Amino acid sequence: MSEVSPEENSKKGVSRRGVLIGGAAGVAGIAAFAFLSGRGGGGGSATADCVTTDLSASEPTLAVSNWPEYIDVDDGDYVSTLTQFQEDSGLQVTYTPDVNDNLEFFAKVRNQLGACQPTGRDLFVLTDWMAARMVQAGWTQKLDKANVPNLDKNLISSLRAPTWDQNRDYSAPWQAGFTGIAYNKSLVPEVRTMDELLTRADLKGKVTLLTEMEDTMGLLMLSDGADPENFTDDQYAAALDKLSKARAEGQIRAFTGNEYINDLAAGNIAACVAWSGDVAAADNEDLVFLPPDEGMMIWSDNMLVPVQGLHKANAEKWINYYYDPKVAAKLAAYVWYVCPVEGARAEMESIDPSLVDNPLIFPTDEYLSKTHGFKAITDDERAVLEKEYTSVIG
Repeated sequence: MSEVSPEENSKKGVSRRGVLIGGAAGVAGIAAFAFLSGRGGGGGSATADCVTTDLSASEPTLAVSNWPEYIDVDDGDYVSTLTQFQEDSGLQVTYTPDVNDNLEFFAKVRNQLGACQPTGRDLFVLTDWMAARMVQAGWTQKLDKANVPNLDKNLISSLRAPTWDQNRDYSAPWQAGFTGIAYNKSLVPEVRTMDELLTRADLKGKVTLLTEMEDTMGLLMLSDGADPENFTDDQYAAALDKLSKARAEGQIRAFTGNEYINDLAAGNIAACVAWSGDVAAADNEDLVFLPPDEGMMIWSDNMLVPVQGLHKANAEKWINYYYDPKVAAKLAAYVWYVCPVEGARAEMESIDPSLVDNPLIFPTDEYLSKTHGFKAITDDERAVLEKEYTSVIG
């Protein structure tokens, strides 16, 4: 497992990981889970009667909600994948980058979903844990496998069978990424473990951790030898105690969303828990992302069709198109996250050969061998874990 070099960190664009859970938003989000919990069981069947008639055959339109700066754009002679999709499919796409945060976006659509009303979107992109909640609540439509052959054919093996959608019947990864450690090499020597991050004297008061519970707590449990995909209450409590102690001792400057990257570049902090794409986006040769020795977290953002998505077949054309390896490689060259499409690496040779061996886009089996997800939990369990986490981070 090697660090990502400064040359590999350079890219265009900005991370999709916007302002995340924190403060009042976190409290509101915890309350929102009670609303979601009441929507019944899993497998997408709880609200099957809410699924609307598909109007794709008569209406060549598609409305997509995604995270900011998460798709390539037209630039001079460069034709974006979005523009090419519209030309090839004959569909008119309304593409809106309005998913700034999972909970914030959920708040936008939950009333319509709960009332079996259209959200104004045919497809949206949410991170694993929120995608799982949507699927388990029955608020997403099952994909017609005949319409998305590229998904089953080309999805990389590491993302094929999440616990919450083992056959990818309801979801398709848009991009994936890693949570690990970043440090400013102009300020401090290499930081290789979470324990170093939380105890080294030269880092005191110069460390930030993430407000997203899964990312920070997942790494902390790994540092204790626990498995974030299968942990006990005692293991979670032990990781919280470690976090509380480090905060009380002044080791941690703040808990943040992705604004940490500006402080890291400016020298206001020296090291932090970080998302791989943020460090790549910074285009700063002093910033280095690396997997902690004990392992790192992996996550994906997933395309979902809501129960009242009016143009499901059109959404499936979009999914199938972005699982073409040539299209996927073109997108990956812009966004610099883990490409979920098998075959895209070979296609990258003709697009940008310098990216073919970049582990942040095309991780090797060795790189992936130390990645971990966060275990699937119920809404009630999440509310408890979030409350305990918030009580420590403030």
